[in-house]
Amino acid sequence: MKPLYLIMPDGTVKQINPFTESEVWSVPGRNNKPITNEVPETAKPLEVHHPEDYCSFCQKRYYEVPPEKSRLIKLPDGSYKRIDYLPPDKYFESVAEFRRVGNLFEIVTLDYWRKNYEYRFVKEKEEWKKAYLENPAGMKHVLELINYKLRMMGKTPDEINSISTDEKLAMADSFFGGCHELIIARRHFIDNAKWTSDLCSSGELTQEEHYQYFKFTIDAMVDIMNSNRYVRYIAVFQNWLRPAGASFDHLHKQLVGLDDWGATIERQIAMVRENPNVYNEYAVNFAGYHNLVFAENENAVAFAGFGHRFPTIAIYSKSKAGRPFELDEKELRDMSDLVHAIHAAMGNQIPCNEEWYYTPFDSVYKMPWHVLIKWRISIPAGFEGGTNIYINPITP
Repeated sequence: MKPLYLIMPDGTVKQINPFTESEVWSVPGRNNKPITNEVPETAKPLEVHHPEDYCSFCQKRYYEVPPEKSRLIKLPDGSYKRIDYLPPDKYFESVAEFRRVGNLFEIVTLDYWRKNYEYRFVKEKEEWKKAYLENPAGMKHVLELINYKLRMMGKTPDEINSISTDEKLAMADSFFGGCHELIIARRHFIDNAKWTSDLCSSGELTQEEHYQYFKFTIDAMVDIMNSNRYVRYIAVFQNWLRPAGASFDHLHKQLVGLDDWGATIERQIAMVRENPNVYNEYAVNFAGYHNLVFAENENAVAFAGFGHRFPTIAIYSKSKAGRPFELDEKELRDMSDLVHAIHAAMGNQIPCNEEWYYTPFDSVYKMPWHVLIKWRISIPAGFEGGTNIYINPITP
């Protein structure tokens, strides 16, 4: 068996990910240093808009995304309040720190759930849809959004006009009961931004804002799970900047309900079944033995990941609970704080994916909740495709 982590005399670091079996080499001379605090040459002076209207996720453009399932507002005393199913004519009466909406272009569609499982809306979602469409502002919002979606799908104006209102409203069902959702942060740019590069990343949030962002995302997980009994796992991820797959350079997370664990999770659960201590042996403890752990608090630990195709930072919860919504407040805050600290240290200019891994809802074997932050600074090429050995430009 090949060693999981081997430093060669020339400085090459060969790594094998114990959970995916990916083979990765970090070769001297191919590394670069992506972290910078300088204004990039491509940045331009920012034309400041209040309220922000730079993209469809911005505060002035609330109606450019599907109906709002929930929003989090900040009260004058600094506390936060969640408002569910806000009427559409009330959208601009408060400022949403975070919004939860359906994804206009779903990965796993509502039709998937209906045709494969005879999925139906729970009563709460059906009543919300009815109330929303009975509101003139809601009807206008939904029809305009469906027309936009049809245009993006290549339909001509005549084709769009030929579709009846009832057909369009049926297409809008995914806005109310779909299981692919977005959690959208308020700010596009940081406060007092001067340059177009002054984007508001996770690291630009305050610790409390980041905790509320995490908690609001977890609340959405619970609601999806309670609304669709066929969901076995919810993929939670954040694509930061376009090179990492983001549609807009505006901070947001995504949640996608799945009826399958996926091959990676299935493999890891099988490893836990064989060896309940596998995450200590091959993750946290292994990282400690190789001096890769660099940050820790009472309930979370962060280390440089190994065996990943992209430079990766792993943050593990120390909680006995295996699912994010099972952690107590202190455990969740510590996990949020450590993830936030990593983003803050990175800055806002590194394209990255934040991926959540946790125990599936219907698993009796427990894996710890952990978050991987992957820096999307390299592109796999012909060498990787021909050998299945991936070149990671930065050593752990």
